Amino acid sequence: MKGLSVNRLGWAVSLLLAILVLFPLGAVIIQVLLPGIFFGDLNFGDISLLGDVFTRPLWRKSLENSLLLGIGTACFGTLLGTVLAMARTRWRFPGAGLLDATAWILLIMPSFILAQGWIMFSAGNGLAVSVLGWEWVTRAVFSPAGLITVMTLSKFPLAYLTVRAAMEWKMEMLSDAARLCGASPFRVWRTIQAPLLLPSICSGAALVFMDTIGDFGLPSAIAVVYKFPTLPYSIYSAIYTSPIRFDMAGVLSLYLVVIIAAAMALQFYVLRRARYDILSGRAVPSIATTAGHYRWLLAGGTLLFALIVLGIPIGSSFVMSLLRVQTDGLSGGNLTLDNYLELFKQGAALFPGLGRSLLIAGAAALFGLLIGLAASFVLAYSRFRFKRLIETASLVTFAVPGVVLGIGYIFVWNQKWLEPLGLRLYGQPAILVLAAIAGAIPIITRVMSGAMAKVPQSLLNAAQMQGASLLSRVRMILIPLVRGALVSAGLAAFGSSVFDLAVNSILFPPNFQTLPVAIDDAFEDMRFGYAAAATITSGGIIVCIMIIAERIFYRKGAKK
Repeated sequence: MKGLSVNRLGWAVSLLLAILVLFPLGAVIIQVLLPGIFFGDLNFGDISLLGDVFTRPLWRKSLENSLLLGIGTACFGTLLGTVLAMARTRWRFPGAGLLDATAWILLIMPSFILAQGWIMFSAGNGLAVSVLGWEWVTRAVFSPAGLITVMTLSKFPLAYLTVRAAMEWKMEMLSDAARLCGASPFRVWRTIQAPLLLPSICSGAALVFMDTIGDFGLPSAIAVVYKFPTLPYSIYSAIYTSPIRFDMAGVLSLYLVVIIAAAMALQFYVLRRARYDILSGRAVPSIATTAGHYRWLLAGGTLLFALIVLGIPIGSSFVMSLLRVQTDGLSGGNLTLDNYLELFKQGAALFPGLGRSLLIAGAAALFGLLIGLAASFVLAYSRFRFKRLIETASLVTFAVPGVVLGIGYIFVWNQKWLEPLGLRLYGQPAILVLAAIAGAIPIITRVMSGAMAKVPQSLLNAAQMQGASLLSRVRMILIPLVRGALVSAGLAAFGSSVFDLAVNSILFPPNFQTLPVAIDDAFEDMRFGYAAAATITSGGIIVCIMIIAERIFYRKGAKK
């Protein structure tokens, strides 16, 4: 679909993505090479700082902890997700859908809330000790191996959903041929089925690794009870300790970006070594078979697994919110609603912060939908010269941690020359909106690209031949056909923006506390009951808003 208007749309999308994503990331690299350039002090950087990460104790420990946590979680999380996906696809048993629901809930829940739930359960005066008497839990969880386990149970959905999607179709003829040659079922799986899943396994491992090594929620939460510095938390500390160390933040951010880029390059190398396009006309849908005598064993295992990965973090928050004194257990006199009543007291920070976060998330969803829809349109239906740049920029904020993006926003939007133009946004609520839009674009683009792939270009070409403008084609043809995807993409962007702790912690202006910052501050002040009540209340409100919005927009679409 050629045309000047489409090319203009491509250039407009490229410019917006450059402002929102590429310029901030480029600023992080420039700050390392030319420190002070963004603050009126042009000089060449001390390249030796790049080597200090191996000599300074905190820098080195942060790098070691991040790599240990990322690699360990990638290995065990991918293994767990792959095994669960294979079991879910191969066998039919009661409660099998609970695995899918568990994966999606963990994927949507912010990591810092999950981490806080685990801490409330595992801390020295947590529920495991005060209620169950399990003193060994504290030592087990607050150790490198324990943190890897917690992250594995939180991040495995990325691998689970990736592998499960790849198993939708299968080449049964290959397995049948191997069985006819005398191969055992395990050998068929090891030599045929597992190798064919290598692309999805590699993709899942890369997603788990990138999401883990860039995670800010876990180290932020555990810093209250256990010292385990990582690169994202050390970057945050460099900005919010005195004296401010932009050079340190820039160097550590650069290392974090390089590690993530190396993970992506390794994934591409593995996938390009051989071809995996084995699906043909003989491919058949994967249909789960009955698990026979093992169906109730699988059902019980699934229920127990869901109780661990969901019940501990979410259930601990709920129980903790009802306790007057967390060390006194579940006695009748220790149950109270005071933590919830405190949320409604005059001067409480929760509801003002919730209102601000809802406004920011709503703006991010709205403007993110416009940009994501335009980007997806260019990628799906145009021959724009720089489509690859748009695709890369629309994905990079998913891979790059929020703390790095936040540092880049400080460098870009804290320039003196922007003040006369009214664009010096650092310290203003508008910068949170821009960062939220940048974080929402990858989610929206991926959802919309998949939906647009099902809409034939011939429909749009026919409308163009009848004289319809680009705006008319999108409004009258494309949007009605992808309305469901638009609603899903907008709600997903809205939900993820509300609880974005990393960006909010770095960029929130003075006297403009947002929801995730308010909850995290209460947790850091050891007000576990209040933090738990705030999490349960705000989470319930946000879920209700999303459910109502979904029904309203879907109902309107159905009527039309």
